Amino acid sequence: MKATVQNLTFQKDTLGNAVDKNTSRLELRSYSLAGRHGSTEPLVLAWSSQFQRLTWGCALDALNRSPCVAASQASVTHLIRSSRRPHSTRCCKEYAQPGHHGNGAASLTAHARGQRSVQQVPLPVPGSYLLSESFVASVSSRSRFLASVRGTGVQRLAAADMAASTAAGKQRIPKVAKVKNKAPAEVQITAEQLLREAKERELELLPPPPQQKITDEEELNDYKLRKRKTFEDNIRKNRTVISNWIKYAQWEESLKEIQRARSIYERALDVDYRNITLWLKYAEMEMKNRQVNHARNIWDRAITTLPRVNQFWYKYTYMEEMLGNIAGARQVFERWMEWQPEEQAWHSYINFELRYKEVDRARTIYERFVLVHPDVKNWIKYARFEEKHAYFAHARKVYERAVEFFGDEHMDEHLYVAFAKFEENQKEFERVRVIYKYALDRISKQDAQELFKNYTIFEKKFGDRRGIEDIIVSKRRFQYEEEVKANPHNYDAWFDYLRLVESDAEAEAVREVYERAIANVPPIQEKRHWKRYIYLWINYALYEELEAKDPERTRQVYQASLELIPHKKFTFAKMWILYAQFEIRQKNLSLARRALGTSIGKCPKNKLFKVYIELELQLREFDRCRKLYEKFLEFGPENCTSWIKFAELETILGDIDRARAIYELAISQPRLDMPEVLWKSYIDFEIEQEETERTRNLYRRLLQRTQHVKVWISFAQFELSSGKEGSLTKCRQIYEEANKTMRNCEEKEERLMLLESWRSFEEEFGTASDKERVDKLMPEKVKKRRKVQTDDGSDAGWEEYFDYIFPEDAANQPNLKLLAMAKLWKKQQQEKEDAEHHPDEDVDESES
Repeated sequence: MKATVQNLTFQKDTLGNAVDKNTSRLELRSYSLAGRHGSTEPLVLAWSSQFQRLTWGCALDALNRSPCVAASQASVTHLIRSSRRPHSTRCCKEYAQPGHHGNGAASLTAHARGQRSVQQVPLPVPGSYLLSESFVASVSSRSRFLASVRGTGVQRLAAADMAASTAAGKQRIPKVAKVKNKAPAEVQITAEQLLREAKERELELLPPPPQQKITDEEELNDYKLRKRKTFEDNIRKNRTVISNWIKYAQWEESLKEIQRARSIYERALDVDYRNITLWLKYAEMEMKNRQVNHARNIWDRAITTLPRVNQFWYKYTYMEEMLGNIAGARQVFERWMEWQPEEQAWHSYINFELRYKEVDRARTIYERFVLVHPDVKNWIKYARFEEKHAYFAHARKVYERAVEFFGDEHMDEHLYVAFAKFEENQKEFERVRVIYKYALDRISKQDAQELFKNYTIFEKKFGDRRGIEDIIVSKRRFQYEEEVKANPHNYDAWFDYLRLVESDAEAEAVREVYERAIANVPPIQEKRHWKRYIYLWINYALYEELEAKDPERTRQVYQASLELIPHKKFTFAKMWILYAQFEIRQKNLSLARRALGTSIGKCPKNKLFKVYIELELQLREFDRCRKLYEKFLEFGPENCTSWIKFAELETILGDIDRARAIYELAISQPRLDMPEVLWKSYIDFEIEQEETERTRNLYRRLLQRTQHVKVWISFAQFELSSGKEGSLTKCRQIYEEANKTMRNCEEKEERLMLLESWRSFEEEFGTASDKERVDKLMPEKVKKRRKVQTDDGSDAGWEEYFDYIFPEDAANQPNLKLLAMAKLWKKQQQEKEDAEHHPDEDVDESES
């Protein structure tokens, strides 16, 4: 049972006319609550002169039809809204009535004739959006006690209670409807629809609370009492929540109750005197209300209690300055400085003195400041302060004192940069140059980057070209020094450093750097670690020879490097060769030969043999060359190039038999790195000597070792190019022999290559029948598929490849005939389908 909003709408003027406040008589106005709790009885609005307030209720006969309540209906005197909590919250199930809110219910006091029992009847509160579904009518335990004391019979009271509960139970307990059709509804409502409708209808938006207007002093006092009680209750619940104290004090301040606000702040300080916000709010309240002395007292207490809170000091000094009490503000600053605060506090004091043109006082503060906070930036600020006020001599003294104060152990480049810029502004360029050089000599190189940068800019502005180059070179030199100090085995850094030093330095300085570089021998005797290091020796030797023009020192460098290299494990042929070439340039042939001979004896390498042989060939020492080739072939008999070069040497010298013997000895070696090159060179040698029969025998010997297609083709080309009678026939015979030999060869591409070479030969020199015979031997290209397997043996799918089917092989394989017939049938089917798809073209062709 729900009441509509129209039934519960009450206008202000209606309420105003409901009662006569000047009389103590009771006037009742009824309002419809039809359908509220099963009856059509009206709701009662009453004015109580005793309690001076409006109350709501309803007629007793509408609530309870018991005799006890009905008897007391005629003697209703007033309805009041109860602010007390019910004495008992226990109630039986039968006492529950529809349409009632439990807490804050209205109580109905009935005075019946000859009966002083008090009955509390909970009533609904009008004006709510939806009222509850039940009224609760119960007789309190206190009422029972009073009734028994005053002579009212307990039995009669119990009977009345039972009758009331029975009547209420029969009348107001709704029956639960039974659901007959439990099938799902045709139209289902989703949660999304419910939320959307709630949003559209704005069901969750509550109306704003009504504004309360205070019209007289009594209401104001009542309002103050309630608010103070609320604040005190909040404070009593948790004293440590400072926000509650601050809100309480600010509310008292808004009412101009300054004394009360002070009392609240003092009580809060007793709870937590370390709270900074509390002190600030307290002092701000006093300043806002122009209580200057009170504010001073608070600030004094704050800075005494919490002297390390800078905010108190800032606020205190600012207040004194705003009040024009400069002496007082200075006194506060002096008290502050005794605590040696942070740098910003000193700056604030200095700026305060400068605002009132007290330069001497500011200088005195700076003197104390740089001793309390002895940082470079503070000394620089002090000097700039003197420079700003045109005390240049004082500024220079400050910089000099700072240099002495920090000494050599704690030098900072920023101090010298600032000192130099100050002297530069004073046009003292020589002083600037001296300062920069003094600092560069004493500050470590990695900490002097900014110093180098400013020194370079200074020299570019006021120095000459030589000075600028010196600065740049020195800066790069320092960078390289730091790199090689960090990693002495970083040979690339040494190369860059040496290149810089060689470009602009004396020979002794360059030699010193070279000696430092070559002293960093690789710790591990492995060639890969020595490859970069050995170039330091090479560059050192070349510098001594080409730049320093000192051959003896160059020789010493080469000899020292060759002694340092562990030749038993590895060697560097380039060092031996460069040393020999150097001795040749110095016209010391014996020393050059000795160096190369020593290299061959200690650590023979192909490159050393080649260079030594080349040297003897240039000197036309052929006997020495023969001996060197013999040593070379003993060292590496598998080297085909050395055999070929040796035979070519003998050929040049005209000793054909010796050359042929060298070739024969070479092809008889069990291991050769490039045998095909050696055989080709031998065959070319015999062709040059026009030894056709020897050449043919060489080809036959080679074919016994290998059946490579290129050998057959070369053999056929040789027979063709011999130019003798019957050369074409011999060439064709070689092709036929090669084709028969390669039938069993698995490499079908090589066989195809042979047939293509044969076909080109027949096209040029053969007849039509010869060409036709070769064409019949050409294979057919077929696309096939095969399985692909990975390294671990698993299948990787299929791949397509091209295979060649030769006619001779097809005759031996009957399956290939079947494959050919299948391909022919597929081709016929394709032609038939094309004819069906394009019949017009067939008609046109038939007509034509």
